[in-house]
Amino acid sequence: MILSQFQTVGRDLSTRGLVSSHSGNLSIRLGDRIIITRRGIMLGCLQEHDLIETGISKNDRSTPLASMELAVHRAIYQQTPALAIVHAHPPHAVALSLTKTEIVPNGAEGLSTIGQVPVLGWHMEVRPGGLADIIAQALKEHRIVMAHGHGSFAIGQLLEEAYNCTTTLEASCQVICLLKSLQVDKAKK
Repeated sequence: MILSQFQTVGRDLSTRGLVSSHSGNLSIRLGDRIIITRRGIMLGCLQEHDLIETGISKNDRSTPLASMELAVHRAIYQQTPALAIVHAHPPHAVALSLTKTEIVPNGAEGLSTIGQVPVLGWHMEVRPGGLADIIAQALKEHRIVMAHGHGSFAIGQLLEEAYNCTTTLEASCQVICLLKSLQVDKAKK
C-alpha cells in the first residue's frame, strides 16, 4: 500500500517532467518515524528497497541511505502537522524563482489550492538539505514553498495532496511564463 502510493506519485512527477532522472524525493510520517526515498534514486521507477525508514529526530543505521534532503523533511515534520512531503524541481516554477521573491498564481484554482508561494533562500547558499528551518517555518503558513533556483517543497496529509500542490504550482507557473512571452511578442508589434 505505501509502496504503491510512492510509486504513483514518483512516476507521475517523472512523467510530467517535474523531476529529472535522479532528482526529487518523497516522504511520509508514521508517528516518530519517517519513510523517505533513498538517496539518488529514480522516482519514476521506485522499488521497495528505495524506501528508507528512519527516525524523525534521531539517526539510525538506515539514515545514511536516505535522501540528501532528509534534514529538510525532518524539520518540516518536527515543526508542522504535515504527514507527507513532495520535493520536486518543476522547471517553470524554478525559472520564476530566479526572478521573483513570491509566485502568485493568476487563476482562481491556483490561488485556492496553493495561495501565494514564497521563494526562500535569496542571498543564501541553496543546497540539498539546506534551509531546513526556513522552509519548515514557511510551511507553517503555506502548503508549498520554493527554494530559490532549486525546487519546491509541498506538504499534505497524504502524498497525493502534496503532489496536487506541486502540479498546481507548475501549471500556474506555465501560464505566467506563457503570458510573459505573449506580452513580449505584443510589445514587438
